[in-house]
Amino acid sequence: MPQAAAVLPNLLAASCTQGSRKCAARDDPRLVRGDFAFGVDPVMRELERMAQPYLFKLKQSAGVRRLIERLWRDAEWQDMGEGYHAVETRLALSGWEHDRRVIVVRRAVKPSLAVEANKGRKSKGQQSLPFANVEGGKLWEYAVLVTNSDCPLAAIGQLYRDRAACENGFDELKNQWGWGGYTTRDLERCNLSARTGALIYNWWSWYVRLAHPKARLEAITSRPLLLAGIARQSAHAGHTRLLVTLTHACADQVKTMIANVRKGLDANLASAPQLAKPERRRALVRYIIVRIAPLTPVHAPPSPPNSPPAPALAAA
Repeated sequence: MPQAAAVLPNLLAASCTQGSRKCAARDDPRLVRGDFAFGVDPVMRELERMAQPYLFKLKQSAGVRRLIERLWRDAEWQDMGEGYHAVETRLALSGWEHDRRVIVVRRAVKPSLAVEANKGRKSKGQQSLPFANVEGGKLWEYAVLVTNSDCPLAAIGQLYRDRAACENGFDELKNQWGWGGYTTRDLERCNLSARTGALIYNWWSWYVRLAHPKARLEAITSRPLLLAGIARQSAHAGHTRLLVTLTHACADQVKTMIANVRKGLDANLASAPQLAKPERRRALVRYIIVRIAPLTPVHAPPSPPNSPPAPALAAA
């Protein structure tokens, strides 16, 4: 936890500096989000000095709990949708240089809960699983967020919940691609290994979305699915042929995915044969994005009944 708090401002400063040249303001992160490991005064103070918006979760300290108790009785909670309620105020904890904007978010918990007791070393007999019954009241889960952004209250809760979706990619990089655990103390080699792993992850992710545009597949699923095959290449009369023998049980699904890849590559070659290789890659990425999220055409509103026709435009 302390290491994360010390590294984040330095990481942002390094990412926004290339030698002696500063990055443009449009290259800065729009919002830095993190859990309670980053919701500490040194990190927030440094980000405020950099004029960098942030959104962190606060640890449930005694001061934070007193705030929740006070707001629970007196505050007017606003409905945020999806069962969430929120209220905002200002808070100055001990150790902070000044007060900051905080948002308390709460949600009612379903009453069907079970309590699992901690397993002791000397516990004997069958483990019990008692159910928690709450009569005459409600169970609430809550989170206290701190931010320096001017985002409206209705957007703060969703912005923090979206953090989990953003972390899925890092979780996949760490646990499924080995993007971590560098033990050599040579920063240059660690940097090269990290960049290589990230580049391969990026290539594979675009390839899988080309093969399966309907939904994202993690590497733990997509690699066995698309790499379970034996390919043989042959050339004859100026034509190159690639024969793939599938060994996966879901052969029909793999065939459909390979057909999608071939369709995308053929469309890219047909539409951009004169482009350089970097431009071809951008054209292929645009093709994949359109397959993931098709663009909805904007239609003109219908003309009112009995309206005169639009005047014709004559070419000069």
